[in-house]
Amino acid sequence: MGSGSAGATRAVTVGVEEEFHLVGLDTRHLVPGAREVLERLPRRGFTAELQQSVVETNSRPCGALAELREDLVRSRRELADAAERSGLGIVAAGTVPLACVDEISVTPDARYLHMVDAYQRVAHEQLICGAQVHVGVEDRDLAVAALPWLAPWLPVLLAVSASSPYWLGEDTGYASWRTSVWQRWPTTGPAGTFASAAEYDEMVDGLLRSGVISDPGMVYYDVRPSRHVPTLELRITDACPDVDDVLLIAGLFRALVVRGCEHAARGDRPPLMRDEWLRAATWRAARSGLEGELVDPVGLSAAPAREVMQALLETARPYLEDLGDWDEVSGAAHAVLRQGSSAARQRAAVARGGSLADAVDLVVGQTRTSPVGPLGGTVPAQRTPGLFEGYQAGCDEALTPDGRVRPAYAAPVAALTRLGAARLRVRARARDDLQRVEGALFRPEGADDPRLFPYDLLPRVVDGADWAHLRGGLAQRVAALEAFLHDVHGERLAVRDRVVPAWVVEDAPGLRDTGARVPPDTVRITVAGIDLVRDASGRWLVLEDNLRMPSGIAYALTARRLASVVLPELVPGAPILTSDQVPSLVRSALVGAAPRRAERDPVVALLSAGPDSPTWFEHRLLADEMGVPVVTPGELRIVDDRVVVMGGRYGAYPVDVLYRRVDEDTLVTAPGADGRPLGPGLLDAVRAGRVAIANALGNGVADDKTLYAFVPRLIEYYLGERPLLPSVRTYLCGDPDECAYVLDHTDELVVKPVDGYGGDGVLIGPDATEEELKQARADIAADPRRWVAQETVPLSTHPTFTGERFEPRAVDLRAFVCQSGGATVLPVALTRSAPRRSLLVHALRGGGAKDTWIMR
Repeated sequence: MGSGSAGATRAVTVGVEEEFHLVGLDTRHLVPGAREVLERLPRRGFTAELQQSVVETNSRPCGALAELREDLVRSRRELADAAERSGLGIVAAGTVPLACVDEISVTPDARYLHMVDAYQRVAHEQLICGAQVHVGVEDRDLAVAALPWLAPWLPVLLAVSASSPYWLGEDTGYASWRTSVWQRWPTTGPAGTFASAAEYDEMVDGLLRSGVISDPGMVYYDVRPSRHVPTLELRITDACPDVDDVLLIAGLFRALVVRGCEHAARGDRPPLMRDEWLRAATWRAARSGLEGELVDPVGLSAAPAREVMQALLETARPYLEDLGDWDEVSGAAHAVLRQGSSAARQRAAVARGGSLADAVDLVVGQTRTSPVGPLGGTVPAQRTPGLFEGYQAGCDEALTPDGRVRPAYAAPVAALTRLGAARLRVRARARDDLQRVEGALFRPEGADDPRLFPYDLLPRVVDGADWAHLRGGLAQRVAALEAFLHDVHGERLAVRDRVVPAWVVEDAPGLRDTGARVPPDTVRITVAGIDLVRDASGRWLVLEDNLRMPSGIAYALTARRLASVVLPELVPGAPILTSDQVPSLVRSALVGAAPRRAERDPVVALLSAGPDSPTWFEHRLLADEMGVPVVTPGELRIVDDRVVVMGGRYGAYPVDVLYRRVDEDTLVTAPGADGRPLGPGLLDAVRAGRVAIANALGNGVADDKTLYAFVPRLIEYYLGERPLLPSVRTYLCGDPDECAYVLDHTDELVVKPVDGYGGDGVLIGPDATEEELKQARADIAADPRRWVAQETVPLSTHPTFTGERFEPRAVDLRAFVCQSGGATVLPVALTRSAPRRSLLVHALRGGGAKDTWIMR
């Protein structure tokens, strides 16, 4: 290893040894089946351990974490396949909840038999598994000198790995009980400080002469230099069910080793941390995991795990960046802090299911089917059992036409399959109950009571490369529509230059003169919702633009939160974008929409029609998350061209930005706090630049379905760019030639009213009856400019749980773009699914929604 230069650092290899318990898939108990399983595996990479209930795998030395991940996933799959042929599952965890010491036999090897004779009960109760990480260090003296630089941070890595709360059928109260069992051996704990490798080897030789250990391999310090290969070896951590947690530990440990060797090479004095402190910090990490406090190795005081992890990341960051690991490791660290330790997740599974078997099922599933990771690893396709029997779909995103699970879905499909239909029905009821408690409802127009927003159990996965492409296309599209809105409410150059026919603008149902009263420097589209679909070839196409008051952000956030509670087996890991920052991103866009003449920090309020609004839940949740009030038109009064909220918690106060979630026509005619129509005074305040309305009034002219057909031209006209996202072929019935085509091919097309929403008035030609087609033709002939028609797109499908099994349903995707000095595509999207044998995805037409996992 070099002194830390980029080239030398990136050459540092890392490898992992993982230990796996074997459990009966029927009993969930620990089983001594290693000999039978190992007979089915190659000798290279798979070995026996002290107990016949454990198998160890060994990765190759790898230069990149992505390479290491692929190696680990491959080994896990091979081992799991071999074990399942014996009716066994593999568990990468510190302990297995259900085990009996007397039922487990020792591997008949001379070394292991001697250990049992020498250590007795300590050896008999070695029913534990760890993960060991090896980092290459060519200079053994340097490796030994680096030990004290590593020691203070090792308890944090233990906390990350904590996966052993249960021991012999009981909850120990610890996150890592394996640590307590492990530390009964005489040569565990902090490694100490040595002047040279020779001094370290002399210490080991003394232990051998004393008879306390019988070979050098029995030195089990938290970290040790190997005697046979040029590595430093980490030994403090539990085995981890989630392979991405192993990668996180490996990445952090490698960075710490590079850091320690660099300091040692310079002759820097290592931090003084007594063994008493190191042992106390280790105990605290084993007791608390990530759910409590850890010992801060800098201040030697108690601190929340999140803060200590952040301190570790900052300490290791220069070395992680030099290694090229920063993005992946920091993302994985924040992911594990969000989802908690494996110990906490096991306890949550037991609390839900009421049995330790539920914890076993959880860790078996996570070990067996690690998801596609942040570094490009892949997993083989799996055939669909159980819940997916008979599943047939031609262009499904999760399953291939021959019924095999696509790699990105291997983990969630396997986890849901293990739960089975009966348990999934229980989880679905728990989801519905939680929705009612949180008020995650919507009220269809005309309905007396709000209804559950129907969420499905299987998340949708959007590939990272796809998302990168979508981000560029969405930002481009919204920028062009923003330019059009400024133009159409001004000089109308696009009409003059015949980019858009005059009748398209003049006959637009959403055209309002209110748009012309908006100051010219206004951002007219603060929040856009763009609907996308995938066709049979996998292409993404834009279906609709929503520029007035698009809904769905809160429902997308709620999908993730509900899933994390009722299906922790599917908690997304580091490769999935998080939605934590979404409320602050929306709030920042709204603050950026404030009039420039504001004399103080802008005050933002969400303007709602109140509890009778169909999406009242979203209004409340977004306002709460952004830390802004919800107000209604009846609470507003215009005072000296200022919009003032009357009767608020802190008395009357002016607002600078109204996040509009009220229909424009309703807003301008609604009575204000003084009983007079709010519209005239509100429009004066907007024109005077004393308040901004987001999204701006007058936006409706840009999101009707006639203008949709011209957006590709608008992109070229205003931006001078080729459109990045294609649109669905659209026929304008206002054009006589195109209308004639539509009337002749109505049975092949999708017919839509230009101002419809929620699926109202939409006719799917191939699914329509003769009577419906006849009525559609009559409606078009009576008022052609009110209608458009589009080619019927064979939408991609996605599995949806019906209560007994999964069936394919057509899906779309609503993505969200915020503008404030530039376009930001929010890292969250709402997948909507159609009812059976339908292409209409809106909840008002019986559709549902899904959590959407967007890959990095």
